[in-house]
Amino acid sequence: MLKSSFFLLSLAALWSHAQAVTIYGQQGITMPSGVASTAAAQPTASATTDWISNLAAYNNVTLTPPALPDPMPSLEFGIALHNQAQNVNGLSVQQKANFLGFSIEMSVVEQVTHLARYRSFIQVPFLNLLATIADRAGSVIVRVGGNTQETATLVDSLPNNAMIAKDKENASNPTDTPILDFTVEMLYLLANVSSLVNAKWYLGIPFNDTTNLRLQIAEAAEAILGDNVLAFQVGNEPDLYADHGHRAPGYNQTDYFNEFGVVVQAIQNDPNIHSRGNLVAPSLQGTWTLESVYDTGFLTTYGDSISIVAVEHYPDNNCAAAFPDAGFGDPKNPQDVFANYLTHGSGQGLVNAYLSAIPTAQQAGKQFMMFETNTASCGGFPGVSDSFASALWGVDYGLQMAYSNFTGALLHVGGQDVSYNIPPTAPPTNLSAVNQWTVGPIFYSSIVIAEALGKSNTSRVLDLFANGANAATPAYAIYENDVLARLVLINYMTEQNGQGQYTATISIGGGDTGEANGTPSSVKVKYLLAPTVAEKNNVTWANQTFGGRFQCDGRLSGTEVVQTINCDTNANTCQIPVPAPGIALVFLSSDAQSAVDPSATATFATTAVTKTANTVTIDPSVLATSNGQSGSNRQLSSTSKGSSSAGRTAGVAPGLTLLAMIIAGVSVIAAAARR
Repeated sequence: MLKSSFFLLSLAALWSHAQAVTIYGQQGITMPSGVASTAAAQPTASATTDWISNLAAYNNVTLTPPALPDPMPSLEFGIALHNQAQNVNGLSVQQKANFLGFSIEMSVVEQVTHLARYRSFIQVPFLNLLATIADRAGSVIVRVGGNTQETATLVDSLPNNAMIAKDKENASNPTDTPILDFTVEMLYLLANVSSLVNAKWYLGIPFNDTTNLRLQIAEAAEAILGDNVLAFQVGNEPDLYADHGHRAPGYNQTDYFNEFGVVVQAIQNDPNIHSRGNLVAPSLQGTWTLESVYDTGFLTTYGDSISIVAVEHYPDNNCAAAFPDAGFGDPKNPQDVFANYLTHGSGQGLVNAYLSAIPTAQQAGKQFMMFETNTASCGGFPGVSDSFASALWGVDYGLQMAYSNFTGALLHVGGQDVSYNIPPTAPPTNLSAVNQWTVGPIFYSSIVIAEALGKSNTSRVLDLFANGANAATPAYAIYENDVLARLVLINYMTEQNGQGQYTATISIGGGDTGEANGTPSSVKVKYLLAPTVAEKNNVTWANQTFGGRFQCDGRLSGTEVVQTINCDTNANTCQIPVPAPGIALVFLSSDAQSAVDPSATATFATTAVTKTANTVTIDPSVLATSNGQSGSNRQLSSTSKGSSSAGRTAGVAPGLTLLAMIIAGVSVIAAAARR
């Protein structure tokens, strides 16, 4: 028999070389592929979690950056600017810094906002991400809705105290949208978020059955959220109702007009709904034109009830790949569409369809919003929607909408089954015990736009059509309080053979402008950078990053670096280099920078305990690839506290149990693998 001192020494040695212990447990506790593991223990094929990459949010697809344009654009060009807005034609309406918000599909709100097992625990990374925007924009706007709002029903309770229940078996549309039941817990959750972060919400009134309206979400939201609920959407993409089987064939604009009137009248007759004039409509996808809805008398008849004229549109769709048996045709190759997102023409083309309809909404005193958008519907394209290209595209598209007099836009979040997620993608299953969140590159676009527009809410945007209106080198000017304040310079190219970076030489006033020379002695510049447009992890904003896959706690990490570039006041010029690929946000004065600099961003940490038993945290990749004893002849124990029977517990290796008892003071080391 071993001496006790020798036995304890052996245990200490065993603990110091944890890779010599094998713990067999639930799938999903090894380090995900795509995340670096320790050098001491490289995961083997049988020990990896390659299954994670089957979820679109964590796909391993990396594309090849497109070739440089042929012919190449000029890499040295000038931009002449007026300093005073009064001398500039074509400026947008005044825009707010929170212009670019988020849209969360109602059915996945649990994935992105709170811990599913603990209804009252808000996800800290989610709060931190919202705070990152709110600190720069003053507030952050979020919609909870989408296709799943149409069939949602507010109920008193759900089994197991669930907040949302999905019925996928009775889904009837081509994209398998589930029928939802939800409780007021969802609204209290949103209210709790707003108590911590200045978040404002858009919600949707179910519109699938106007003969049996369900206005309870509006009644409860007003009581629970108060002023934090901005408006209620009535109808989500009604121009697709007939195609998706939600209405009879032939459903048209007049039918929608009449049904919308039923809702308006019901709200007016509902004593539990006190706010008026805060409806969002018609939220068309594009099959109908806005003009065809206007022609029904929609705005003149219901103008007092509507605050926002809304549309929803994606530049492309990946429906054939997402739903192969739904009649969408052959799947598209992401590599083939990659270049479509690396051109100024993409954003321009998207807004062109609405340019004739926006003035009508403005004349009626309504906001005009892109209520749902992203890189591609039906989940986006892997390798495109989650690449740095999406961040460049998001900034360009967002500023193009602002320039075109949209008053806001919402980037859609669809959960772990889509590639285009912006922020909130929590690790699947119980990987949250050992990994953090994943932030898509497109989230950075909301930060850039917030800082570009500033919190004064007086910013007006101008597309400069720079470099001879070249599609690879777009640029925007931001006038704040009627004075030129900031520039946004975009480079869609990826450097190849030393080619791709460009230098824009700006001059303010002077020359033929009719203004005095106004180029400052120096400017400050923040850069959004990545090695290539195909990069998925190594993205930085002013040298700070959210990290790569499973590395984000919602806060930017690293030291902020703001470049100072000296200008030539004698020549009235300033040369701004823009790497390939990248974005330069140029602050033309210290006031222009200080107006958008974030203060000490409030971040959050949990003060509640969800892990009530002592646990041991061990690198799961080390455990998975260890050379310990085989577990093939052992009965596996439960990883849930209190659920393990005496017979099952007897199957645990006694040496491992004793080690856990000595080191952790508890008898359930399996919890370390689960929690």
